[in-house]
Amino acid sequence: MALFYMQGVPIGAVAIMLAIIASMGGFIFGYDTGQISDILLMADFKLRFGQCDAPGVADSCSFSNVRSGLIVGLLSIGTLIGALCGAPTADFLGRRYAMIVECGVFIVGVIVQLTSFSAWAQFAVGRLISGLGVGALSAAVPMYQAETAPAQIRGALTATYQLFITFGILVAYCISIGSREINGAGSWRTVVGIGLAWPVILSVGILFMPESPRWLGKRGRYEDARIALARTRGIPRDRIMTDPLVTREVEEIRSNVEYEKAFNGGWIDCFRPKNKILYRTLLGMALQSFQQLTGANYFFYYGATIFTSVGLSDSYVTQIILGAVNFVCTFGGLYVMERFGRRVPLICGGIWQSVWLFVFGAAGTAKDPTQNKGIGQLMIFSACMFILGYAMTWAPGIWILIGETFPTRTRAKQGALATASNWLWNFLLAFFTPFIVSAIDFRYGFVFASCNLMGAVVVYFFLYESSDLSLEGVDQMYNDPSCKPWTSRKWAPPGYKDRDDLIEQTRAAESGKPMAHESRTEHVSTSEKTEAEV
Repeated sequence: MALFYMQGVPIGAVAIMLAIIASMGGFIFGYDTGQISDILLMADFKLRFGQCDAPGVADSCSFSNVRSGLIVGLLSIGTLIGALCGAPTADFLGRRYAMIVECGVFIVGVIVQLTSFSAWAQFAVGRLISGLGVGALSAAVPMYQAETAPAQIRGALTATYQLFITFGILVAYCISIGSREINGAGSWRTVVGIGLAWPVILSVGILFMPESPRWLGKRGRYEDARIALARTRGIPRDRIMTDPLVTREVEEIRSNVEYEKAFNGGWIDCFRPKNKILYRTLLGMALQSFQQLTGANYFFYYGATIFTSVGLSDSYVTQIILGAVNFVCTFGGLYVMERFGRRVPLICGGIWQSVWLFVFGAAGTAKDPTQNKGIGQLMIFSACMFILGYAMTWAPGIWILIGETFPTRTRAKQGALATASNWLWNFLLAFFTPFIVSAIDFRYGFVFASCNLMGAVVVYFFLYESSDLSLEGVDQMYNDPSCKPWTSRKWAPPGYKDRDDLIEQTRAAESGKPMAHESRTEHVSTSEKTEAEV
């Protein structure tokens, strides 16, 4: 039975459940990101792994820029490698079983961290191993969600990945503030050890969810793909073979698979100009890079340290406030990305974020926030306003696009390359931020503000509007020479006048009314097809 209807189309409870369970991969990422900022300030952790002037006195202990950069940043190196390895794993094992294997890798990394006693390098290596699992999950989860979710709510369901990232960050902050009073190693081992629960939840829950119908179709398992689609639509078993929406989507998948048999799907094919494959690879990598260059992780990785530097006595509490703003506003992001599409929120979000980062940088540069309470409060307020915009636009929007921009034959690998670029910049920012801050202090905000403006420009000139289209329709749109990024909001497949007509006719199909004939747009010209066949 359908749980509810969206644009006249049934949506099943399974579609919601698979988005929530798979998004535990985002929760794992967020929890691991959020915990390290507070752990670096815990007394026992500093005594064990820091450099102390007076043995046994935590206040005399600190981390060099290199040591703190490696403890924080090695996770990102692991995630970069994991993202690239995640593509062949997801293609070989399937999206679900790949996630289970990746959760196992993450657990191994956590155990390495928990068994660290005095060697900071062991703790850092544990984060590197955990990063392998987190990175692979970051490539697999959005792809699985986009390939399985109904097109009518694909944006919102894929955005739950980002929602759970923010939830994980907030939970890590809350657990850290509770455990900091524990004496000895229990203060930080409690935070790290609780992280073992999250991959177990994901590994068990995902077994009860359907496999990606696109992955099944790619392997010729069209009946299994039909069942998977019907489950997400809430279609009763006795209607699986006759439901018009399911039948149409299966035929779209079959047609796409047959068409793509003429092409390879290796790593080198991600960089071929034909059919705008190279265009989309570079676009995905650029968008993921700019998501990091918004500056969000500047606050999440080093938030406790930042708020201490603006004169706050309890930076933990302020960081929880920032995490709560991030989490709550991401709910708004689910609505914004579904209601207004992809392009407009990203453009507006880039401008909004840039304004508040300029305020943050200017306030911190004009006066010493430790000596001027008003300046410190303005900086915290501007940080919250930045996070508000980020959580509603760039945070969920980029993960949605990674799942829906690429063609089936190279989706896993292009998604991995795009995600790897995110993790590369994640590492660079995590490692070099202490050095940069020591050199230019809060003027760092001006750098991120400029990057936000550049990201908005890239979206306007290069990103196509993919909301309300099937994944096969998105591929057709990118290959239509008459469609430009700034006109793409009105594009629709042949047989429809525009995107609104597509929605209306989909509604008509569900209600049993006759639909306009829909012919499939060829992805390449006749000459290119002939060349491919040869």
